[in-house]
Amino acid sequence: MRKITVIGTGYVGLVSGACFAEIGNRVICCDVDETKIAKLQRGEIPIYEPGLQEMVARNVERGQLLFTTEVGEAIEASDIVYIAVGTPMSETGEADMRYVMSAAKKVGEHLNRYKIIVNKSTVPVGTGELVREVVKANKKSPWTDFDVVSNPEFLREGSALSDCMNMDRAIIGSDSDKAAQEIADLHAPFQTKIFKTDLESAEMIKYAANTFLATKISFINAVANICERVGANVTDVAEGMGLDSRIGSKFLQAGIGYGGSCFPKDTYALAHIADKSGYDFELLKSVIKTNHRQRLIVLDKLREAVGGLAGKQIAVLGLAFKPNTDDMREAPSLTILPELLKQGASIRAFDPIAEEAARKLLPAEVQYAATVEQTVAGADAVVILTEWSDITGMDLAAIRSLLKQPIIIDGRNCFAPSDMEKNGYVYHSIGRQPVNQPEASRQSAVR
Repeated sequence: MRKITVIGTGYVGLVSGACFAEIGNRVICCDVDETKIAKLQRGEIPIYEPGLQEMVARNVERGQLLFTTEVGEAIEASDIVYIAVGTPMSETGEADMRYVMSAAKKVGEHLNRYKIIVNKSTVPVGTGELVREVVKANKKSPWTDFDVVSNPEFLREGSALSDCMNMDRAIIGSDSDKAAQEIADLHAPFQTKIFKTDLESAEMIKYAANTFLATKISFINAVANICERVGANVTDVAEGMGLDSRIGSKFLQAGIGYGGSCFPKDTYALAHIADKSGYDFELLKSVIKTNHRQRLIVLDKLREAVGGLAGKQIAVLGLAFKPNTDDMREAPSLTILPELLKQGASIRAFDPIAEEAARKLLPAEVQYAATVEQTVAGADAVVILTEWSDITGMDLAAIRSLLKQPIIIDGRNCFAPSDMEKNGYVYHSIGRQPVNQPEASRQSAVR
């Protein structure tokens, strides 16, 4: 059993700490946020992640998982210290490193014996060396040794526990063979592939992986826009592409772009790293630009279907950036709903989990409903922004009877066009031909 401290109880820190406890380690999760720690000590989980509350409760009861605001004491009590604090995007696009540096300073001040300090946060290349210098500058005894490791996370919100307990690889970067092997041994119960490298390469792997996935998303969205113009079906195109083992099918689902806590922040950060190093990463800048433009496509489709938006009642289904999370960071809804209001529409919205978070970020004019049925009743059109099961599983015939006009703009390609045609909908999706489009609108689109 290893003694581990995780600094930071956000998404990455809390999930990682719970999973390390689950495989038999003694884990202390600490944070300077007293309100958050008090909630965790009461068994309240500040984020929505399926299965996390049960895992936390189970390991707290076993005595394997503790929560505290006493960061210094937690550091002193452990042999491995994970830094899992936030690295939000700054105004310039680079990662804000204040919290990482603060955590490193705290580790240095409480370095009472040899420890392995592990960066779990997504950080720019060179952060490992910066952490080393900060710890060295703040430790009380020059004789107390430590090592720094980069162990980036690859968790997907909504399936983070499965991703951690069944991880497909663990990246371990360090210039210390001893420290790298200790972190490799820590991951042995996960039965994952271990890849050891240097600090800088491990830090770069995280950014490169996320930006490549973002590139696949923007690429298929650009292809989808062409498909609509030439009469092709992007679903079939993506499936055919994915059959090529060199390409694969993952992240080739056309829609309204990526959001969340990772892809937007990491694409901007890597673009900033490239600029700082003297390289103009034009490809990545195009990925970011394509993603921004893609969000507004549903507005074009909506105007095409209903005409002017002034005075129209629009039902919006889904607000979180993806299903199975309440994360609203960089969610397309944050761009689309204010624009709908600006153009004179009224909005009634539904999200089974993210409503509370959405209310804090969306304009006060947005109304909310408790069910899909209540949301669509009397609406001129429906816009789908998140593919929650409540939405993908809705009774199409029943929903049609509640709408003022049977118009659905599907930003996530939740339904087969043939099913929508049979149910009498005017249906616009991404990268596929519209269904039951009125002749006037069809001729306008051609022009």
